[in-house]
Amino acid sequence: MNFQPLGERVLVKRTEVENKTASGIYIPDNAKEKPSTAEVVAVGTEVKDVALKDTIVFGKYAGTELTLEGVDYLILEIKDILGVIK
Repeated sequence: MNFQPLGERVLVKRTEVENKTASGIYIPDNAKEKPSTAEVVAVGTEVKDVALKDTIVFGKYAGTELTLEGVDYLILEIKDILGVIK
């Protein structure tokens, strides 16, 4: 993939969510919420707080969806990132 975010932007790939509850009930695709965690794939030149492969938490309606080479990604501004999971 040849994509470099500009400025204070980060390219992330959403993490997969479990499609089964703790009690064993399967959740259909149309009832699932999109996950609000993702893995950082690329960072812009002005980003200092996150690094590649970090797992981040972001706002529910944040970012711009993008498909590159058949894979779905999300472009986030650094202000939309709520934190990093250590």
